[in-house]
Amino acid sequence: MEKEELAQYIGNKIKEMRISQGKTQEDLALLLNTTKQSIGRYENGSRRANQDLLFELADIFDCSINDFFPPIETTASIESIYNQLDQPRKTKVYNFADRQLREQKYGAADAGKIVPLKPRKKIPVGIYGRLSAGGGAYNDKSVIETVEVDSAPSKYDMAFVVTGDSMYPTFEDGEVVFVNETQDVFNGQIAAIEINNEAFIKKIYLEGKRMRMVSLNVDTDKNGKRLYPDFYADECDNLFVIGRVIM
Repeated sequence: MEKEELAQYIGNKIKEMRISQGKTQEDLALLLNTTKQSIGRYENGSRRANQDLLFELADIFDCSINDFFPPIETTASIESIYNQLDQPRKTKVYNFADRQLREQKYGAADAGKIVPLKPRKKIPVGIYGRLSAGGGAYNDKSVIETVEVDSAPSKYDMAFVVTGDSMYPTFEDGEVVFVNETQDVFNGQIAAIEINNEAFIKKIYLEGKRMRMVSLNVDTDKNGKRLYPDFYADECDNLFVIGRVIM
């Protein structure tokens, strides 16, 4: 199963479990300390839920993390596979099966020590620049640095580092985001854009001859004014759409 298909499958499972327990996206967002928009992205598969999030969801839904993944299709019986193994591997299989049986009978707490998962190998990613709420030039076709991330989409054109918290909590300061280079960005989508030599990550809306840039952070000051109000670019500005943010 491809990564995109797996993200879609997991998203459908999250939505299915949420609905079965009578929870709204707002309810789940509150439990996970995130936003309704983020829950929507996880459920439609546009943003992949990582292992830590799935463990939190498993606690919320009182299920196993394995319930979020498709069942494994076996093409041969366990006995047939076992008989082809050498003795050291047979021992490992036996120990694992014995542990699963004891967990089934007595619960994980009394089945012995659980071995933690090995950390995933980091993925090197070339960074083309920084996207912010107020500065940071876009470096055209030039990798300025390489960083290591836990995961990356299978297909993307460019990667950037987010600077600032105007798009919090969906995108955090210092987070790496991935972009498909395209001019086909529609209302309500998150885009990487360059305005007068400054690069931004914003939700965009086309309004006649101007573009409205919206921040996801809705925090306000002591007077109730938004810290990151909407702003606009029009035909008088040097506006360039870098592409659509995909993760």
